[in-house]
This record gives sequence, structure tokens and C-alpha cells, in this order.
Amino acid sequence: MLSGIALQFLRQMVRAQDIAWLLLFGALHAVSPARNPAELQLLIALAAFQVISPRIHWFSTTAGNTVSIAIKLFLGWLLIGVTFGLESSYYLILVLPVVSAATTLSGWGAFITTIIACGAYLSFLLFLDWNRYVIPPDQIEEISLRVIFLLLVGYLTYELTRENRIAAKKYQAAATDLAEANRHLQDAEEHIRRADRLAALGQLTAGLAHELRNPLGTIRSSAEVLQKKLADGDPVVQELTSYITTEVERTDMLITRFLQFARPFRLQLAPSSIVPVIDRAIEQWKHRFPASGITVLRNDLPHLHPVQIDQEMMEQVILNLLINAVEASPEQGVVTIKTRETEQSVEVSVIDRGTGIGHEHRESIFNPFYTTKPNGVGLGLAIVSKIVDEHGGHIFVESNPGEGTVFRVWLPIAS
Repeated sequence: MLSGIALQFLRQMVRAQDIAWLLLFGALHAVSPARNPAELQLLIALAAFQVISPRIHWFSTTAGNTVSIAIKLFLGWLLIGVTFGLESSYYLILVLPVVSAATTLSGWGAFITTIIACGAYLSFLLFLDWNRYVIPPDQIEEISLRVIFLLLVGYLTYELTRENRIAAKKYQAAATDLAEANRHLQDAEEHIRRADRLAALGQLTAGLAHELRNPLGTIRSSAEVLQKKLADGDPVVQELTSYITTEVERTDMLITRFLQFARPFRLQLAPSSIVPVIDRAIEQWKHRFPASGITVLRNDLPHLHPVQIDQEMMEQVILNLLINAVEASPEQGVVTIKTRETEQSVEVSVIDRGTGIGHEHRESIFNPFYTTKPNGVGLGLAIVSKIVDEHGGHIFVESNPGEGTVFRVWLPIAS
């Protein structure tokens, strides 16, 4: 077991490219015609730096990368200097900083580094005793070829890296677009499933509500007759008949809401600004809940395009979402209403920082009669969803337990 752990540790510490660098620099020294101690020391320094620098985080920063390239340039220049200067076969060692700059720096950074590398090689001309030496034409051509080769390597490496960067950005953009399209597809599928459920439940609700109203009318009439017949009778009977009448009225009001949900809305659509609709919904909420202690913030995008809406119905949508957000918020909490716009839609978001909605509930919160509130009926969000659907819009929810909830309503811009 210990040998396995040691092997795993060795694999983490020693990379394949590290071994490759050490073998390459060792081979350079083995075939070098110079083979002097200074050459060996500089090769070891270059190999060590090439292996160690990727493990030091600072060298991955812009400043660290620039220093790394400068160190490679300096060590390469020294290596050429100790191995016959202009005649050194190690002139190719300058490819290391040139390639590093071309793959990590901007175009100007790569160009300047390549020029410095060429200058570093040509600087050995300054060490010649021109009174004793004359460079023949064929060697001038060789020196020129070496300089041009460095320029060519720098340019080709930079161009190849630039093309790779462009391709990577295209792939990243395509992946982002694909993820966004997939999200929209999932939202659309969820919207279709919700619409199908609402249609079926709406038909069931309408039939059931009509069937319930007839016996409720009979119960109410009977209770009223009993109250009149027993006006001076037993007070317990009077109290019970009063309870019957009250509960029948409450049930009748609930049936009215069911029918409101089931029957098609008769929308009076007109191009309208969404901002005054939000203002009126907030005023309604303040009037109904004057002592809630919740602060409502606005984050409106200026100059929103008009949307094709029934203002009264859309006011009900925003009011219901605002009431839900306030009920989910902690004491002295904050609810934000935010607007923004795309090419085809205006978005109204109601954001709370409350308890959030569990994943198991998010699929069902727009279904009729589904509620997590102790005294809830489960029609508020169902009616909201239906009104938004009738407007040709979409409603989405984003929430995690303990992180708050965002309801997004998308409404088409008026043409």
C-alpha cells in the first residue's frame, strides 16, 4: 500500500513533460561540441527553471510571465556567449522565450520579445575585435538567416496561437448559446406541461364548481328558513345555523374564485407602459398591508417599450407575486421589483430574500390547489400563470431553499 501511495505521489510531482525537458537538455549537452562547465551549468539552470516555473503560481500572472520570459532570454544569451557567440549552435535556444511570448503575450508583446531575442543574438557582434576579424559574406548570410528564422518562428507561433484563441472563443460562444437554447427548451417544455395541466384542471374545476353551487344554495336557504322559524328558539341552534350560513358564503366565494380560474379571460389588450402598472400594484399592496415592515425596492430600466397587456389583469399578476414575496420574506426584509428588456420582450422580476422554494415544489407551484401555506387555497400562482399565458407571455421561477426566490414574467413588446 505504501509503495502505491509513493507511486501516486511521484506521479503528481513528476510530470511527463518534466522528464522530456530534462532529457532534451541532457541530449543538448551530450552532443554539444563545447561541453565546458559553464555550458553545463546554464543548461541545468534552464532545465530547472523550465520544470519549476509552471509550479509557481506567480509565474502564471502577467508580471510573472514577463519575468519568466526575461529570465529565459538572459540564460539563453549567456549560453550562446559561453559557446562561441555568433558561431554557437545554441542560437536556437532563443526560440524558448520567443515561443513563450508568442503563446502568452499580446501581438506587441510577442513582437518586442522577438526583436529583443534577435538583438541579443546580434549583440555578440559588439564583442568582436574588428581590427582582427572580418566576417565573410557567406557567414553574414548565415547570421541573417538565423535572425530571420527567429522572426519567422515568433510570427508563425503567434499566428497559430491567435487562430487557436479565436477558435476557442467561437467554441465557448457556441457552448454558451447551446446551453442557453437548452435552458429555453426546458422552460418551454415546462410551460407546455403546465398549460396542459391547467387546461385539464380548469375543465374539472368548472364542472365541479357548477355541481357544488346547487346543493350549497339549498343548504343556505334551509339555514335561513331555520333561523326565521326558530327566532325565539334555542340559542345553540341559532349559533349553528349562523355557522352554516357563514361557511356556505365562504365556500361560495371560493367557488367563485374557482370559476374565475376556469373560465377564459376577456382581456382588453392595449399597448401600455408596465411601469405605472407596477406602481399601482405596489400602492394596492401598501393599502392592504400597511404594517408589513417589508421594504419594496425598484430597479427599473429607463425607456422601456410598451407591452400589449390588459392593465387590470397585469396589475393583479404583479400584486399576487408581490404578496407572495412579502409573505416569504423575513421581518424587515426587502423585496425588489426589477424590469429589463430584450429585443422582443419586457421582463418584470419580483425578487425576495426569503425561505426559497424546494426543488420538489417548483414543478407544482403553478398547479391549481397546490399550496405549501397552512391557510392557502393554491389558486394565486395558478391564476397568475393563466393570465400571463393569455397575454402570450411566460413566467419562470428561480429558487433554492434559504436563498430567496425570483419570479420572472416575460411579456411581448407591442408591435
